[in-house]
Amino acid sequence: MRQAIDTPRGRAIYSQRMATVEPVFANLRFNKRLDRFTLRGQPKVNTQWQLYCLVHNIEKLARSGYAV
Repeated sequence: MRQAIDTPRGRAIYSQRMATVEPVFANLRFNKRLDRFTLRGQPKVNTQWQLYCLVHNIEKLARSGYAV
């Protein structure tokens, strides 16, 4: 992994991770303390995950000043 990241192409690819997906997971897991699912079964867990993502997106809209 270290060899892959130490190339210019590897650095470019790895730097994109911080700007796309990882902050969302960090926000949900650490700031919201949503690091465990409380329901059982794939359909229920999917619904709970969608609710977490909905909360995250609504907060982003609220912080950006989005108004209806």
